[in-house]
Amino acid sequence: MTELDKTDMLILARLQRNGRQSSAKLANELALSETPCWRRIKRLEEQGYIEDYQANLNRKKLGYGVMAFVQLTYVEHDEKTTQDFVAMINDCDNVLSCHNTTGDADFLLQVVAKDLDDYSNFIDGVLRKFKGISGIKSSLSLKELKSSSRLPI
Repeated sequence: MTELDKTDMLILARLQRNGRQSSAKLANELALSETPCWRRIKRLEEQGYIEDYQANLNRKKLGYGVMAFVQLTYVEHDEKTTQDFVAMINDCDNVLSCHNTTGDADFLLQVVAKDLDDYSNFIDGVLRKFKGISGIKSSLSLKELKSSSRLPI
């Protein structure tokens, strides 16, 4: 991988704010010609600095009124159980993120649900059925003060 220069960082910062921005417009903003700008973007994609492009959706307008942070504690830490858990989490659309953590819990999940009944169904129908989980502790978000996936570039 090559080291990122100032122009690369500016490209990443601008694309992070607006992933739909054309390479022509981006090149113009950065005083580059279009082809070198496009090549830089492709290189950043190929080297894994840019992983994906997506639209940020309003979860509440789409009916997901509940945001929960779920701490999971495991009694079994064998490789097979962990692989099965990761596969289950990756297949579950309600789970926005999952982190293996230090401290009291083994995993921290960020989960969305339409309402409390939907969230209860997720806990009962998904998490409680999974082998190895010894504890589930939920914290419901009362108000989202900030939500971003943008890195401080």
